[in-house]
Amino acid sequence: MTRRFPAEWEHQKGILLCFPHNGNDWPGKYQAVQWAYIEFIKKVTCYETVYLMVASEMLQHKVTGMLQNADVNLERVDFILHKTNRSWMRDSGPIIVQNDLGNREAISFNFNSWAKYPNYQLDRKVPMMVAEHLEIALTEAYYKGKKVVLEGGAIDVNGRGTLLTSEECLLHPSIQVRNPGFTKDDYEAVFSEYLGVTNVIWLGDGLHGDDTHGHIDDLCRFVNEDTIVTVVEKNPEDANYQPLQDNLKRLKAAKLENGTSPKVIELPMPKKMVFENLRLPASYANFLILNGAVLVPTFNDANDRIALTILSECFPGREIIGISAVDFIWGFGSLHCLSQQMV
Repeated sequence: MTRRFPAEWEHQKGILLCFPHNGNDWPGKYQAVQWAYIEFIKKVTCYETVYLMVASEMLQHKVTGMLQNADVNLERVDFILHKTNRSWMRDSGPIIVQNDLGNREAISFNFNSWAKYPNYQLDRKVPMMVAEHLEIALTEAYYKGKKVVLEGGAIDVNGRGTLLTSEECLLHPSIQVRNPGFTKDDYEAVFSEYLGVTNVIWLGDGLHGDDTHGHIDDLCRFVNEDTIVTVVEKNPEDANYQPLQDNLKRLKAAKLENGTSPKVIELPMPKKMVFENLRLPASYANFLILNGAVLVPTFNDANDRIALTILSECFPGREIIGISAVDFIWGFGSLHCLSQQMV
């Protein structure tokens, strides 16, 4: 049986989100994040269904009231009852693939909280709960008899066989090691078996301040089968300048699955964001593609407008909508990190 991980711009049945039920990921900003989340849900429901995970019936009742107050179309909100450790569905949620039998399949990549935090046992059950809700098969990823750890934010695909990822995230020998001893060949074998990938483009380091240690969805993304947008820092004094220049060079030298060179488009970075003395991984690359729109994180920055304009040219058939991510980013992620598409 062969599998294929569809590109994000292909037709989706909905978007998986998880309403935050405590403030641990956003200390001091939990109240603000809840309403930011309601606005996020509202925008998604304008285009497709939100599969919304909630920790309890009490929270579901509370969230329903908040959604009604914000005039959200509740017919497009499908609740899934399950308590989680966190709300980052891109990483703990399943990756939905299509197989050659014409069926959807949920792949569980054994989330372990980015090989950094000890509390992930509830998050480990998210793929099973989603698969049961969608009534599709669940497959746990193994390689050479061992469970494979991989987050959705660590990869991006064009749906034709090429995958983007970073060496810092998957190959660092000592920091946040997901799969000890894994080589590029090992990962590429896993990508081939579970995602139908035949070609991998490896970038180098991720953003300074990235809690995940190198997730690709803050760095570069496919916008169609042969075009990649990548963030570039213009300030040579910034810690991100050199790593992002290196990634740009790698992309310009890369080949797609058909042997051709990708078209590479540069996205700006917002100015350095610091909160409580911590550098935050703010990036316009963390956008979310919907059936009829692209939701783009914005940061009250002069480059917001430039990023929105560039992405509007990349997605001529979709509405480009800026969503304030100033509160979200305090949790070290934004729109793409919080969501997972259900094909």
